Amino acid sequence: MSKYVVFLLGVIVGAAFLGAVVWFSGPDLMLSERPSRVGLDATVDRLTKAAKAEGWVVSGVQKLDQSIRKHGGPAVRPVRLVNLCHPQHAGKILAEDGARIVSVMMPCTIAVYEKSDGTVWAASMNAKLLGKMFGGVVAEVMAGPVAESQEKFLETLD
Repeated sequence: MSKYVVFLLGVIVGAAFLGAVVWFSGPDLMLSERPSRVGLDATVDRLTKAAKAEGWVVSGVQKLDQSIRKHGGPAVRPVRLVNLCHPQHAGKILAEDGARIVSVMMPCTIAVYEKSDGTVWAASMNAKLLGKMFGGVVAEVMAGPVAESQEKFLETLD
């Protein structure tokens, strides 16, 4: 077998392996969850207080489970979406036309939910990784102050 064929097979096998790694580990890298030591309402309260203390605006807390039920969906365990915005961070990103695409992920949201065993968990996107994926001003803001603040909010649950 020629060196070129071996090299090409190596590239193909390596790319397939890398693709599989990304496919299977991607969700674990992009999203994280952590348990809360307190109940659902207390968890939401801790997160909102921590966010406000860091200069964030809590634009709302949606009761997703109740909305689903209200609109004809099935009964599900409690889920709260804590919508957070930091006007300076958001403004810096939205000031650039090329970065506005990330507005689809604004406001920043932390989900608080109850699992079937009764434990309460908080989930969030990995702002640091997300920022690095986009680069530019998005990386500057998301991978820096947003990721740092997000970690402070979530530490209140430990």
